[in-house]
Amino acid sequence: MDCAARITQGHPPLIRPAFYYSPMHVLIATTGVLTPAPVVDFTARLLTSGGRVSVTTVIEVPRTFLEDLRSESWHPLENGDVPLWSEDDDALIARYVEERGRRLTEPVVSSLRAAGLTADAVYLEGEDPAKTISELADQLDVDVVILGATRQIFDQSAWESVSARVMIESGRPVLVVPPPHREPAVSEPEVAE
Repeated sequence: MDCAARITQGHPPLIRPAFYYSPMHVLIATTGVLTPAPVVDFTARLLTSGGRVSVTTVIEVPRTFLEDLRSESWHPLENGDVPLWSEDDDALIARYVEERGRRLTEPVVSSLRAAGLTADAVYLEGEDPAKTISELADQLDVDVVILGATRQIFDQSAWESVSARVMIESGRPVLVVPPPHREPAVSEPEVAE
């Protein structure tokens, strides 16, 4: 009798839930500083049976600043109305978000595609990156979110970081990729003259 038959003898067969067999959907969030190589390597390991990758960045467009600029042309003696946003203004902001988003996500997207993985980019406007990423993770129903660590992981401010907030707010597994390890600079001894 083989080992498997002995283990299952007298026990119902082990049935794995369907999610073990369904392809994963990975969301990679970057601000443009995420090092592509370790992210691509880990993502490729996650997607051994196919799957999808979405790469996103959140662009903050300071609309209050834009409103202040627009209001400089407003004069109270003209008609008393503050000018409203026009479709041209919205189109300009959408173009800015897309251009900046493409620039920030391109290194990761290109590296994923070079590794043979299918990757789609999603550029979002938002004032709160953690909230925006968490909402996108829900909307796309991703299995895991990969982010880069931009702060030291184990200090007090880390719990206020985008990575920590996405982990808490999204309710999904989160992988935080640290920045590349750099050897500390060795200072040369001073020479007495």
